[in-house]
Amino acid sequence: MRILFIGDIVGGSGRRAVKTLLPELKRKYDPAFIVANGENSAGGRGITAQIAKELYDQGVHGITMGNHTWDNKDIFNFIDEDERMIRPANYPPGTPGKGVAVLRNASGKELVIVNTMGRTFLPPLDCPFQTIDGILDKLKKKHKFIFVDFHAEATSEKIAMGWHLDGKVSAVVGTHTHVQTHDERVLPKGTGYVTDVGMTGARDGVLGMERDAVLQKFKTQLPVRFTADEGKWMFHAVVVDLDNDTGFTKKIELIRRFETEAVFE
Repeated sequence: MRILFIGDIVGGSGRRAVKTLLPELKRKYDPAFIVANGENSAGGRGITAQIAKELYDQGVHGITMGNHTWDNKDIFNFIDEDERMIRPANYPPGTPGKGVAVLRNASGKELVIVNTMGRTFLPPLDCPFQTIDGILDKLKKKHKFIFVDFHAEATSEKIAMGWHLDGKVSAVVGTHTHVQTHDERVLPKGTGYVTDVGMTGARDGVLGMERDAVLQKFKTQLPVRFTADEGKWMFHAVVVDLDNDTGFTKKIELIRRFETEAVFE
C-alpha cells in the first residue's frame, strides 16, 4: 500500500502547489491514501472549513495538524464533525477534535493516522511518547497500517520518536520545521522514518512567511505581524510503500518540486 504525505501546506502558495501537482502525482504514484499537514494552510495560521473541503475535493484523504491548530477560530465550528482531520493526540482530555483517525479509501482499504506534538520549544502538552504508547495498545490489536505525523521542533525529539516507534508502526514522518531533511530511511525493525517532510509553500519567504517581516523581527526584536508569502511555490512530500503482509515500510522516497521547474519529466 502506498501513502503520499504532503509537508506543511502554508497559505495560498501552498494550496496552489497542491492544486497544480496533485493530479500528476496521483497518476505517477497511484497512492492508496493521500495525507497532508494543513495547520498553516489558512494564511500560515490554522485552517478553515472551506480550505479543508478544497483539499478533500482534490483527493486528500486526511489532514493532520499541529501547534497552529487553533489559530483560526473557525475550527471550533467543524473539527468535532470532521472525521478526517487529526489534531495532536497529546492535547488534554476534553480538547475538541481527535488525535487518531481511521481513513478508508474507495477500495475499502484502511489506514490509521496518529498525530502527536513534541514538547521541546513547543507548548508543554502531555508526553507524546506515553500518549502514543497508550494509543498503540488499542490500535495494534485491530490495525496493521499505522502512520504517524510527529509535529515537533527539535530534531533530537523527532529522531527519538522514530526509534521509540520502530517496529510498532508503519511509518513516522516529522513535520513543523518546514525544511526537508534528507535522512529518509527504513529503520531496522521496519518503520519508515524522515525527520521532516518539509513545507509546501512560498520558496522565497522564510519558512513560507513573507521574509521582510521576519528579517525585521530578527534585526529589531520589535513586534511584527507575520503574513504568508504568496510568491512562487515549492512542494515537499514523501511517498511511503508499505508491505501488505507486515504493514511495515518497504521503501520511502522524498519528493521536491518547484514552480519554476517542469512539473515532471
